This record gives sequence, C-alpha cells and structure tokens, in this order.
Amino acid sequence: MQKSKLKSLQEHLNRWLLLYVVAAMALGLLIGHPSAGWIGAKSRLVSTLTLLAVFFIVYPMMINLKVEALLKAGRNVKSILLTVGFNFVWAPLLGWVLARTFLGEPLLALGFLLVMVVPCSSMSIGYTGLSEGNLELATVNVALSFVLAIVAVPLWMTLFAANYHVTVPMRDMLVTILTVLIAPMILGYLTRILLVGLLGEGRFQKLQPIFPALSLSAMYGIVFLIFLAKATMIIDKWQTVLLLLVPNALFMAITLAVATWINKRLGLTYRDNMAVVFSSTGKNNGTAIAIATMAFSPLVAVPAATMPIFQIVLLVSYLKLSGWLRSYFGEPRKVAGT
Repeated sequence: MQKSKLKSLQEHLNRWLLLYVVAAMALGLLIGHPSAGWIGAKSRLVSTLTLLAVFFIVYPMMINLKVEALLKAGRNVKSILLTVGFNFVWAPLLGWVLARTFLGEPLLALGFLLVMVVPCSSMSIGYTGLSEGNLELATVNVALSFVLAIVAVPLWMTLFAANYHVTVPMRDMLVTILTVLIAPMILGYLTRILLVGLLGEGRFQKLQPIFPALSLSAMYGIVFLIFLAKATMIIDKWQTVLLLLVPNALFMAITLAVATWINKRLGLTYRDNMAVVFSSTGKNNGTAIAIATMAFSPLVAVPAATMPIFQIVLLVSYLKLSGWLRSYFGEPRKVAGT
C-alpha cells in the first residue's frame, strides 16, 4: 500500500509538472508584486528558504542515483560520448547562437546559457524508462553529466560572461557547485548505503518514488521563490522575459531533431537513442536555478525557471512519438506505455 501511495504521488507530480510550474510562477508574481516592500525587508528569510529548496532539489536525486553505474560506462562508449558531446559542446554552442540572436539583456542571456551547460536532468531516466529505452545507459549519462559539470560549468560560464561583459564570481560559483552538486552527491550516496543497510534492498525500493517527488516539490518551491523575489522586475520587463519563449523552444526542438538524426546515422539502436536524446535535451533546471541564485542573481535564474514549460511539453511529445521512432530505427513498431 505504501509503495502504491508513493508511486502515485511521483506519477501525479510528473504528470502535472507543467501545471505546477506555471502555478508556482503565477503565485509568485501575484503575491510578490504587491508585497515588494515586505519581501525586500525579509530578504534573508527568502534566501534561507531558497537555500533549503536548492538542497532538496539535488539531494534526493542523488539518493536514487547509482554511482556504481559509472563503472559500467565502458560498455557503450559511442552513446556516452554522444551524450557528452550534445550536453557540453552542442548545447552551449547552440545556446550561444540563440542568445546572441534573441536575447539583448546580458543577465537573461547569461541565465539562458547557464541552462545550456548544467548537467542533464535525473528525470531523463524516467523518460527513458517510459519509452522502454536503455535505463542503464541513461543512469550512466546522468551520473557522468554531474561529474563533468564540475569542470564544464565554470569553464563555459567564464567564456560566456566575458563575451557579455559580466563579471563571473568564480569563487562563489565554485562554492555553489560544491554545495549543490558535490556535497549532495556524496550525501546522497552515503544515504543510499545507509538506507539499504538498514532496510534491505527490497524495502528501499519501496521508498524510491518519494525521492523524485521531493525533488519536484522543491523545484516548484524554488520557482515560486524566484518569481516572488523578482515579481516587480518581471512584470515591469515582461516583454524582455517573453523573449525567452523563442530561444527555449528552438533549443528543445532543434536538439531533439538533430540528436535523433545523428544517432540514426551512427547506428544507435532505438533503446540507446532514447537514453541519449533524453539525457542530452532534458536540462537540470533545478541545478541551474541553484547556481544562478547563489552565485549570480535572481534575474539570471529566470530562464531556468521558465525552461520546464517547454522542456516538459516537447519531451512528452517526443515520448509520444516512440512508436514512429521504433520504425525509424528499424525496429517493430510498438506504442509505448504512458
């Protein structure tokens, strides 16, 4: 019964992700705009709540992540290298082109580029599973993405910030990466060992759905806090914020199409393609929000707060194409479970 309730909660939060993100943004604006003075006076409280939300976005993900899967990475070198290339070469370069084309505000552009270089989302594993893709490969991709982000994020953000004449607080960013990536990864791994030791693998499996539910709930919370803190700015500059619609949607659509085409040409199977595509396109917006808020400013976090709107719509749409994709990759057509 416990497993059923936890699984239902996880599925509910996943199914209504778009609704909850939009509701969190709207609620933040509705409360934040008329309460700007009070929020300014309580900025320390808002910062503390934001830090707690950041922790509970990343830490639960790390409990479910099997770090041992990295040891198996050598079994599928081609697919892993493709994922790394899409995440840390293709995404930043395409993001730079889109930012230069559509975003004139330097901080918004920098926030958009930050989304491009953060690690892939652990939800990529869930999408891969729903499409009956290669779950092991997706797990390796997510874990490796978090490790490589420790180097890739500071490197790319330094290059981008120089281009936009924005100073990168390198010390703050490195401390933030340590706080929101490395520390939760270590604590999550230790928590997993502790829980498996105390409960056994079977009972631990029953608890697993609660961890992504906690991450999603924390993400909704931090989206609310971002829009609460910057409600006046967002409403006063709504035309600028609206410009994020175009580069966000274009990045998702172009990457899905290009990654699928390249994977086909390089001979990947349907299962490996789904793992690579979801791991390359689904960005970890919670991590981007965390880094932007703690190392830069709330304005830099706005692109990451709005990205889930397009991410969930286009990734679910891609998932719905799984029957056609099976045929495209030369496998018998089959409708994936939803």
